[in-house]
Amino acid sequence: MKIERSLREVKKDELIKLTQDLIRIPSVRSQKDGNNEEKVAYFLSHLLEEMGLDVVIEEVEPGSPNIIAVLQGESNGPCLMFECHTDVVTEGDASEWKYGPYEGKLVGNRIYGRGACDTKGNLAAAIKAVQTISQSGIPFKGRILLGILVDEEGMMSGVKHFIRQGWANDVNAAIICEPVDNHLCITQKGALRAELITSGKMSHGAMPLAGLNPIPPMISILEKLRQLEEEEIERLGKNTFLGYPSITPTVLQAPVKGEPQLNVVPYQCRALLDIRTVPGQSHEALKKQIEDIVKEEERSVNASLDSGPLKEMRETLEKGLSKGISFQSTLDVFEDRPWTKTSQEERIVQAVSKAIRSMTGKGPAYGGVLGATDGTFLSAWAGIPIVTIGAGEWMIPHQKDEWVSVEDLELTAKIYAASALEFLNF
Repeated sequence: MKIERSLREVKKDELIKLTQDLIRIPSVRSQKDGNNEEKVAYFLSHLLEEMGLDVVIEEVEPGSPNIIAVLQGESNGPCLMFECHTDVVTEGDASEWKYGPYEGKLVGNRIYGRGACDTKGNLAAAIKAVQTISQSGIPFKGRILLGILVDEEGMMSGVKHFIRQGWANDVNAAIICEPVDNHLCITQKGALRAELITSGKMSHGAMPLAGLNPIPPMISILEKLRQLEEEEIERLGKNTFLGYPSITPTVLQAPVKGEPQLNVVPYQCRALLDIRTVPGQSHEALKKQIEDIVKEEERSVNASLDSGPLKEMRETLEKGLSKGISFQSTLDVFEDRPWTKTSQEERIVQAVSKAIRSMTGKGPAYGGVLGATDGTFLSAWAGIPIVTIGAGEWMIPHQKDEWVSVEDLELTAKIYAASALEFLNF
């Protein structure tokens, strides 16, 4: 078959080198060092221009440019997007790595370094797939768009900017290039990120009734959220590809500002909530349930201020510190990432499935993505059918000694190229 013969021309040595080159350009976003995707983005823009693609650079934030590159087909047709990101998470303590996090070292069958797996290896595979198609001479309709975006590991400002600028308007389907062990992932969890603050009144630890401790109400709220999680698990059961929904407190802090001290009742307590959802959950309904839990706790605590020991203390301290005391709580859901689900009947799913079969001789292993990706917003905001597929074992990202298999990357590049040709020439 002409497609299969041409795709054998994916050059492994070039794929290895490009992956190494990308790893060797640090691109960690951090509050301390700022946005650092710029160097890798400009490196890629020059490479893609040399490949003959139409390249546009758009600054999302200072130091953070999106790269959009397009390979035009010979006639009108659909647009397929390969979505990748340039940012990586912090390497942590570099001295704990077996090989330097930015060496891009090839050891046997593995390329090591921060981003090797998530997701500079898959970015390299997507670029080499497009280059192979360009050089193969195989005609195709429509166009292939490489969306190489910033800030996927943070607030996903890159994909949001991409959509707001209108680039998604003409995209008919997208392949999200992420490390999922080359499973064909057709669904992904949603995410709600929230900050909860309970506020009371500061006091001496020896006289807690002269103030109002915000920690016990926080504990009560978190326990009720755990009960809500259990109710949702019982209601929805285990999702075939995603497992169970979850409501997870990941940060608990008191006081919110200043140094903690053992003999001081803090004024405020803060919790961050990482909420992961599955198909069948309404984010609006879930937010309303959480808000109701928080407000009910506020009402309960304030009602208790006029009874028991605290009332007695307040009556004794006629002009004491407890005067005007009240409990307050605030809930801020600052990020809402809907779950996604793509039907197996969608054209992009059929195309990738056929590509996997032609490259491996076996049908696809279907799966789901446990975390959110840039595909979340391509699906939810732009209505684009998405699938996620890429090299890299599920548990490797965000750990020290991150690595990716060369053979897996080579297979990924071939699957990407075959998927594009199957989709565009459907």
